[in-house]
Amino acid sequence: MEPEASSYRRNARTTLGRRPQRGAYDKAVAHAILDSCALCQVGYLAGGQPLVLSTVFWRTGGQVFWHGSRESRALKAMSGAQVCFSASRLDGLVLGRSAFRHSVNYRSVMAFGAAREVRTEVRKLQALEAMIERFYPGRWSQVRQPSKAELAAVTVLSLELDEVSAKARSEPPLDVESDLAIPVWAGVAPLALAPGPLQPCPDLPAAAAPPRIDWTAFGSTGG
Repeated sequence: MEPEASSYRRNARTTLGRRPQRGAYDKAVAHAILDSCALCQVGYLAGGQPLVLSTVFWRTGGQVFWHGSRESRALKAMSGAQVCFSASRLDGLVLGRSAFRHSVNYRSVMAFGAAREVRTEVRKLQALEAMIERFYPGRWSQVRQPSKAELAAVTVLSLELDEVSAKARSEPPLDVESDLAIPVWAGVAPLALAPGPLQPCPDLPAAAAPPRIDWTAFGSTGG
């Protein structure tokens, strides 16, 4: 058996045309970015109309998953169809000495492929457990498990991570030399997500322990 490749194979859809030096195809790089995000955008076609769904996602191995209502028109249109998946992190504001040289620092991943519905109860439960455990380690065993009716009301879609590229910017402003003498502040204003204090339900028993939350899944180091 051949060892698994450490990088994604480039093709016409994933090869960056502009600023190719910012692109990366290493699986570890792409997975690290995905694991620091919780929200994705999935582009798809419905009735010839291009649409985008923003939703929570999670990664398990070489797949990403997202879910929603069984009645969701978006998920029905995506199932079995080609989609464009994207997740990104905003790391900083880049202020140049000219209006043209303002930018942002970021990390992002884009993937293409066919979205597949997770159809069996066993696999659907496994996917939902992976979601809970990704964000709240240890919580799956503490909460009530989904009933058959609840499982039937949920659609879980997956995308095989095969056509993938990552792109990132982590630079100061790229000012032209003739602007360097302009007496205006230039540089990077870093951005970081910080969690706030927990807000318990008003009917929560006093003995209930606070949850464990993996803040890295939301791009934060925690409170």
